[in-house]
Amino acid sequence: MENVTVKDILEMTGGILMCGDENTPLHDICINSKEIKDGDLFVPIIGERVDAHRFIESALEVGAATLTSQHNGVVVAEKPYIRVDDTVEALKRIGTGIRTRFLDVPVVAVTGSVGKTTTREMITQALASAKKTFHTEKNFNSQIGVPITISKLSSEDEIAVLELGISEEGQMDVLSSMVRPDMAVVTTIGVAHIEFMKTQENIRKQKLSIVHFMKEDGTLFLNGDDPLLKDAVEAEELTCRTLFYGTQDWCDYYAKDIAYHDSFTTFTCVHGDDEVAVELNTLGKHNVGNCVVALAVANESGIPMAVAAKAFAEFTGQRQQIIRIENKFTMIDDTYNASPDSMKASIQVLCDMPCEGRRVAVLGDMFELGENEVLYHREIGEFLLDKDLDEVIVLGELAQNIKAVLEAGETTTKVYTFSDNEEAAIYLMATMKPEDVVLIKASNGMNLKEIVNILKSE
Repeated sequence: MENVTVKDILEMTGGILMCGDENTPLHDICINSKEIKDGDLFVPIIGERVDAHRFIESALEVGAATLTSQHNGVVVAEKPYIRVDDTVEALKRIGTGIRTRFLDVPVVAVTGSVGKTTTREMITQALASAKKTFHTEKNFNSQIGVPITISKLSSEDEIAVLELGISEEGQMDVLSSMVRPDMAVVTTIGVAHIEFMKTQENIRKQKLSIVHFMKEDGTLFLNGDDPLLKDAVEAEELTCRTLFYGTQDWCDYYAKDIAYHDSFTTFTCVHGDDEVAVELNTLGKHNVGNCVVALAVANESGIPMAVAAKAFAEFTGQRQQIIRIENKFTMIDDTYNASPDSMKASIQVLCDMPCEGRRVAVLGDMFELGENEVLYHREIGEFLLDKDLDEVIVLGELAQNIKAVLEAGETTTKVYTFSDNEEAAIYLMATMKPEDVVLIKASNGMNLKEIVNILKSE
């Protein structure tokens, strides 16, 4: 945090100083007592299992000050205790207060059911080709993560790219009121978190509420390849400036001449009469779309597409990793998370990737899909029926529905299931050859990263 003291936190949160010096300088926010540093403000969060208030004393052995919602009487301590009604709400107010200090720093907010992180990374890559660009780190995109991210803004930043993730109704209004975006990007409207938001139309409504607190002259970027977003302007009665991006030539920014190579993709990005050749150091049609909107945001921010495009030859995303294990096989590690849309996209990457040997997919359960979870897994099976895959390995109870569809359909793909991740890894080590490619994909709770780690260690 830049030039923030305990007094500033008191003003932002409406809290009460129970002890300590209000002029104490604060450098950062920390919610994990094990990671606290000198000068940090400790914010104890009351979780489902642990109330972090119990760690205040140990945190303050290093940290500078703490919020608290559980100290009502007299506190005798050298370091500041700031009494608030709710530490999470206070954290949001701090985020809002610090954003207010830096309203001259344009913010690009990224949301959507699938592809938020990769798109945010690509936009950052494009903007950083010419501007000092601040961005969300890790997966700090929640009601807690966003204000912590905002707190790190500084006067040196020329533009910021913030990722906003929601799982329930009303959360986007909270985040966008805090972020006050100048530009907003919506990647897709899928079924992630449909368990809580019931319908895709409601998911679209919640995602598009990002514009409620967008600045008056702001710009909204929508994925024209997504049917629900293609019709969003009329359906949601959007009145803000809206630009579409994608792979179709009616979009304001679009990709043509897409070609997939061994480990990279080439295409031409078109905007009006401007055409720019792009070499993207990753695979997948969905990543082409992500790159197109990154170039669009850069162009609308005053950075020519030709300048921004040069940044993508070296782009390496955090999520989908292509790992070449010398003299053994190639692995697509996409184990971070999964929804029906992202799983289909990853399967398509496997199908498009040049391969002289066999293509194998290891697919596990997808979570938080609500009452239609079986249907969504069967949908993956239907998607696989006409794909040129040699083997599909399914792990988990829900993923058995993928297997059932494949076994009942007309396909030459062999389908296997194993009792646990280690068993699947042992099978792959015994059967995979140097020219083969394997995709590993499931929701994070399936822990398929275990398979990746076993295969990498052998």
